[in-house]
Amino acid sequence: MSRIRGVNLGEWLVLERWMDTSVFRGTDARDEDNLCRQLDDGAKAERFKEHRDGFIVEKDFEFIRRCGLDSVRLPIPHFVFGDDSAYCTPYVGCLEYVDRCFDWAQKYGLSVVLDMHTAPDSQNGYDNGGICAVCKWRQKPQNIARLIDVLAMLADRYGKRENFLGLELLNEPASEEVWQRNKRFYQAHDKERSKGSSSVPVEVLFDFYTRAYEEVRRHMPSDRFVILHDGFRLNLVKTFIRESGFKNVVLDTHPYLDMEGVTETTSTQNHLHRILFDWKNSIDECQKYVPIMIGEWSLPHNILPSLSPEQRYESYRLMSAAQLMTFEAAFAHYFWSYRVECYDKLGWDFRSCVGRGWLPSDFRSVAEI
Repeated sequence: MSRIRGVNLGEWLVLERWMDTSVFRGTDARDEDNLCRQLDDGAKAERFKEHRDGFIVEKDFEFIRRCGLDSVRLPIPHFVFGDDSAYCTPYVGCLEYVDRCFDWAQKYGLSVVLDMHTAPDSQNGYDNGGICAVCKWRQKPQNIARLIDVLAMLADRYGKRENFLGLELLNEPASEEVWQRNKRFYQAHDKERSKGSSSVPVEVLFDFYTRAYEEVRRHMPSDRFVILHDGFRLNLVKTFIRESGFKNVVLDTHPYLDMEGVTETTSTQNHLHRILFDWKNSIDECQKYVPIMIGEWSLPHNILPSLSPEQRYESYRLMSAAQLMTFEAAFAHYFWSYRVECYDKLGWDFRSCVGRGWLPSDFRSVAEI
């Protein structure tokens, strides 16, 4: 299989306040769910249209292709179809923008991965799961069934598109370890709604993956990929896939340096060792059994506060080179994210990273690093 290099189109159709606060203006909403509950129908429709029409446009696809990338990963919400079911209330559907993404991507020779980024009642309690501090998706069988139905509809609608690469069944379902570690970072607007939130047990995750795989396979060609996130349990999911009998499956994992519990005094050398040895060995071992996709990666990392501006700049450049060297061993890798409007946080915005020289201006030269 040819190696795939791409970038995420985060924040376009799934909102995370830290990535662009402007769409949250005039509210104290921390997540998309609460934003939709605070705005009346007219204001909500106008604001979401303004955001979606302008955040990603056709010229961005042209730029992505000019940078030598050949794919985009599109995070979408579970209410993408915007139908009249209770699951789509009070949200704003976005199907026309998914269509737009496929059309623009095809025009510029890019493939598309559809990534189911949220689930009803959230699968992780993060802002990227739609509802901060609420993680109850797996607690209601009807939630799981609804998500499988939506995945089947997506497979049916896009499965035969020429540039459709694959469908990711669910982004970052939280393990117990990750849930306990990260829940303190997210505060709920509705404390009662948050009560009883819990992680996604591995047996529930495997049952969902099995049912969803069987359903989407009925709706799209067998040569399109079904993508499973590791749920922060890489080795367990690798073994599950190996024993499942699934065909044309890719395993997605998200290695982020600044989310691994490193301290402010962690050295650049330690980061490099982590990337070039630990991550590389893990990818190589897993790919004996299943293709690996680095569905999200970025450049932020903890560095010594004593470093000069020149040393900090060099550190970001090194993190980029090291990660690309390692991730080139994977089947695919996608930077997070194409556009991030948090100018106080370096290393997330693809365009800025290219402009600063941290990321290649032409990814076709990556093999030469």
